[in-house]
This record gives sequence, C-alpha cells and structure tokens, in this order.
Amino acid sequence: MTAQPDQPTEPMTPHGPQGAEGNPFRALPSVDEALRLLESSVSMDVEPARLRPIPRAVLAELVQAELDAFRQRIGRDKLDVAAVRSEIEGGPFLARLLDACRIERGRGVVPAVNATGVVLHTNLGRAPVHPEVADRMRAAAMGYCVLELDRFSARRNERDARLGALLARATGAETGIAVNNCAAAAFLMMQTFAGGREAIVSRGELVEIGGSFRVPDVMERAGVRLVEVGSTNRTRIADYERAITEQTSLLMKVHTSNFRVVGFTEEVDPAEMARLGRERAITTGWDLGSGRLEAEGARSLDVVGDETVLRDAVASGIDAIAFSGDKLLGGPQAGLIVGRRAAIRALRKNPIYRAMRLDKVALSGLEATLELLAAGRGDEIPSRRLMHLTVADLGPVAERIAGAISALEGFEAEAVDSESQPGSGSAPTVFLPTKAVRVTWEGHAADHLANELRAGEPPVFVRVQDGAVHLDPRALLPGDEARLLQAFTALTR
Repeated sequence: MTAQPDQPTEPMTPHGPQGAEGNPFRALPSVDEALRLLESSVSMDVEPARLRPIPRAVLAELVQAELDAFRQRIGRDKLDVAAVRSEIEGGPFLARLLDACRIERGRGVVPAVNATGVVLHTNLGRAPVHPEVADRMRAAAMGYCVLELDRFSARRNERDARLGALLARATGAETGIAVNNCAAAAFLMMQTFAGGREAIVSRGELVEIGGSFRVPDVMERAGVRLVEVGSTNRTRIADYERAITEQTSLLMKVHTSNFRVVGFTEEVDPAEMARLGRERAITTGWDLGSGRLEAEGARSLDVVGDETVLRDAVASGIDAIAFSGDKLLGGPQAGLIVGRRAAIRALRKNPIYRAMRLDKVALSGLEATLELLAAGRGDEIPSRRLMHLTVADLGPVAERIAGAISALEGFEAEAVDSESQPGSGSAPTVFLPTKAVRVTWEGHAADHLANELRAGEPPVFVRVQDGAVHLDPRALLPGDEARLLQAFTALTR
C-alpha cells in the first residue's frame, strides 16, 4: 500500500523501523500543518496578504514540493531529528515556502523594466504600444465590439476588412490581411500558393530565426516541395528561370532576419522576380520580416539601416508581402500580409487562415496604430520614439540614475558611452550610440546582481559586460526610472 505524502514511509534498519523519536522523517510537519504555518506566518511577522493571490490548492502543491525536497535532503545529507526540527522551528523551512510563493506569484506575463537598451526585445514582448492603442485594446477586451459585421448595412463582413483598408493606405497595396504572427503569415503563404507543389527559394535565404523556425522545415510542414537555387552568397534571376517546372507554384524571397551575408554577394531584385512571376503565371511572395513603414509626418526609420521600405516592396510588384506588426510598425503582435487583391483573397479562402486569424483585441490595436501613423503621429509610437533618442537625450537620464544608485550603500555607478540595438532580429548589424550606467555592487559579482534584479519586484532586465551590470536608458518608458531605482533600493534592505 502506498504511503500518503504527509505520512512518509519509515526507513528500515537492521532492527526494524526506527522509533518515532529517532526518525527524522517523523519530525516533518504534515501538509496541513505546514499550510497552517504558512498561512499564519505570525511568528515571522510576514504579511498574510502576500499569500492571498495564490489559491489554497496551489499553496498545498508548493508545500508538498518543499516537503518532498526536504525528505530527499534528509536521506542525502543524513539529517537527524534535531537538524530537521531546527529548520522548521528556526525559520528556514518557512522562508523556503515563502520564497516558493514569491516565485509562484512572479511567474507568467508580468510588467518588467527593460534596461537592456534593446527596443524590440523579443523576450520582453517586443514593441510597447501607444497609450491610446492600449486603451482601444482594453475597451475591446472588456466589452462587446463590432467585429464581423458592417453596422451600417447589418451584413456580415470580414473581421479585418477595416485593417485591410488601413494597410492599403499605408503601404500602397491593394489590400491586406492579418494573422497571429509573421511566422504564421509565411506559413500561410507557402501552404496557400504552393501546398503539394514546388516553391523556389534562394539558398542564401533558407534561414533559421528564433525558436528553431527554419524555412525548409516550415515548407515541409506546409506540404511544399522546396527547390533551392543559387548559392549562399550569390543568386541571380537566371537561377530561378532555370529551376521553373510545371510543378512550380511560388517564387519566394525571405528576409535574412538576424544575420547578414556581406562581401561578394548578389541577390535577386524583387521587381525582376515579380516580372518573372507574371510572365510564367506563378505567384510571387516575400517574407519581409520586420516591415519598415515610412509615414508622412513622422521621422524616417533610416536609423535601422537598409531595411526595405514597405512601399518599395509593394511597388516591386510582388503578389504577397508578409511582415510583423510588433516590430518596426510598433503595434501588437501580428503577421500582416499585403499585396494584390487576388492573392489576399486566396489566402483568406484557405481553411488554415481561420486557425491563425487575430482576435478582437489585437485587431483593435493594429487599427489604432495605423490610424496614428495615418494622422501624422508616428513619432508618438513608443518604439519609433525610442529608436530616435540621441546621446544628448539619454545622457542626463544616465547621469541622474548613476547619481541615485551611487547614493545607495554598497553600490558604485557611473555614466559611460555605450551602444544600443533597435532589435537583433530587426536590424542585427545596427548599433545606436547611447549613454549607459555601469554599476557594481560591493561583494557581489555582476551576474549575481543581474539575477537579483531579474527576480525582484519589479523585475529589471540589464546587460552584463566587462564585469559589471550596464543599464541602458534607451528603452525606459514613463515611470520606469522610478521603478528601476525602487528595485535597487530593495537590494539594500
């Protein structure tokens, strides 16, 4: 018969079970006893409010896990009854339970301070949206909204019809469509236009991006037979022409995302590919990646380097062009596809589109973002604004933060010249001059300080380089400076 978790099996000795007084396992509290200790916490002067957000069933799981770990330590380290009771009565056992609660409460999607200087940080949610965009998304989430209905005619329509019109105005395309991210957009294009048939792609564009997303693997899952042409560094339009067969259904370009091939290189001009596609009646597609949208009344995004401008991509004549909504556009996560009406119609008819389409919250955010750009307010979009900050803008902020941290016991901080990145996947070779804060903590390694900041409240993410923590103010949002200093102050208590 299996013993209950809070009644561990007694270890056997050559003379039979140990007596209760000599059995360290019997000195452990039951799950219920540990729960009562955790919930009261009176003797440790701990706020019970810290435990309220965690359901009692989850608290029981945390207690059980800690008791299991305690049992393993007893066996491994040969702890006796006195040692077990000392941990329970002296506080370490309760402290571990409270730490487990703190970690449980800190899991999941929680606000964080981005002091890395990377504006479009994939691990930190990429582009922060404009406050008005966030308000629109919140309103859509909290109530009913007009989604798949034309309220003026009372007829059902496509949920992203308005978005398609806004994308057309912004890019010069005939229309557009949206799915949940750019990887989904690329997959939908491949499956729609070349499922069961052949697609031609340059060898130099068979990339792998984050999460082991490899173009050849995606094509295989989409049921596409990949035909590679050219070489890693040089591909010409003649390579595409020679590879076309009766089974060819898609000519495709792929943005190389987070790497660059430089030196002796050549790639096919998109306009040449579009012309070849029209001549041979073959659909052309372009996974453009980040999607640089230049908008009237807003400063140019030339700070990100030679990223292709969306209007230029559309003007090339390519049938369908995919790009991200949450990178250079500065909106919520989405994969956007613009191009010719016939191509977009074919994508929409694919049953897979329904599995990838956006919900009302993301759609409302994208509409609001594009409306800001159309109104000449593009410079207000946070990611675009942050990329344009200069050393003159960031210097005073860095000096102020350095002074505040230096005033804390055990810390030394100074403002230093450094470089930021717009985003490694969006502009991998681009670095922006910045002023960062170099911080050291007496008696602690830089990695330890970074770990403590990450685990604190609020969580703060930093760079570690040259044996110190570096705080780059480029990606700090309103209120983040105070939250950053709050996190450092907490370390001195």
